[in-house]
Amino acid sequence: MELRLPLDGALSSYRLTGTPVASGNYAPAGSRLAFAAAHVVADPLGDNSPGAPAVIDWEHTLEFRRHLWSLGLSVAEAMDTAQRGMGLDWPATQELIRRSAAEAPGGRIAVGVGTDQLATDNYTLDAAVAAYEEQLAVAEDASAQPILMASRALCAAAGSPDDYRKVYDRLLTQSTKPVILHWLGPMFDPALEGYWGSGSFESALETVVGLINDNVDRVDGIKISLLDAAKEVALRNRLPEGVRLYTGDDFNYPELIRGDGSAHSDALLGIFAAIAPAAAAALKALDDGDLDAYERIFAPTVPLARQIFSAPTYYYKTGIAFLAWLNGHQPGFTMVGGLQTGRSLPHLADTFRLADQAGVLTNPELAVERFRQLLRVSGVDA
Repeated sequence: MELRLPLDGALSSYRLTGTPVASGNYAPAGSRLAFAAAHVVADPLGDNSPGAPAVIDWEHTLEFRRHLWSLGLSVAEAMDTAQRGMGLDWPATQELIRRSAAEAPGGRIAVGVGTDQLATDNYTLDAAVAAYEEQLAVAEDASAQPILMASRALCAAAGSPDDYRKVYDRLLTQSTKPVILHWLGPMFDPALEGYWGSGSFESALETVVGLINDNVDRVDGIKISLLDAAKEVALRNRLPEGVRLYTGDDFNYPELIRGDGSAHSDALLGIFAAIAPAAAAALKALDDGDLDAYERIFAPTVPLARQIFSAPTYYYKTGIAFLAWLNGHQPGFTMVGGLQTGRSLPHLADTFRLADQAGVLTNPELAVERFRQLLRVSGVDA
């Protein structure tokens, strides 16, 4: 199959060369815990313009989660991949958590708990605590494991590492389930610059490690998304026994999940939503001890991941929804908040090409037809 793709301001012929990764049902991996952070599907008939309340296509949103569960992956729900703070408002988030948690097989779900219901003129420590507590109650009511998300409000209100400790120490005593902490770098959200009370990674590391050591029975693990493998390993090497490191490094996940022989990372990744069949197959190979197959399956997905998460990284959600549309998981390429405009046509063309080469276009004929539709809507006669 061929189509013409935008390249350097013109159309160039591209022949698909990838072989789709074999899909099918998988049992959850035994050697690693693996969460895919899932996106939401916008209702194409709803007013999902910037600033409007999110109108969600619940049928396709939940069907996508069933797809992830069928591949043996767990779902990280209502995270930044679901456009928290970028189009998904708190009322819609609550419903998303409840609907998704009600369907999760074997409790294979963790949900984001944050402070994004706060207005920006109400960023105080007390307000941040109250907002976290409100969202934690929703997670508890849904019987879902909480992920204490990095908070713009807390980052703005905190004056020192001690302020972070006061907030997190209080929240950790209130959760009935061990929580997953969340360290999200400013490349994902510029408002999180200096999280944990310092712009220095080394200083922030000390704050995080101290928090975990003092609450080891209340912390299941920590997800770190700094797109820096060395920093992740530095944190991983400092964690007490029994506390997991969940990689959120969408650039270096194969090596971090594989590990260095003495330690490894588990996974909580947005890219796993885009490459779900490949992720499932690679994790099965790892379970089987077939490291050559593990590397062979994952290797071509890394250029795709680096493309989707390229700067400005916070627009990666557009690439996740784009691939879901190409693969038939949603009827249109629309997003809440109008975020489908977050990437250019040439960027999406490169994403298409790399997805083909990674074997994650599960129905190439459909993907080609849909990309041609996108070209026509964009005013390109292909």
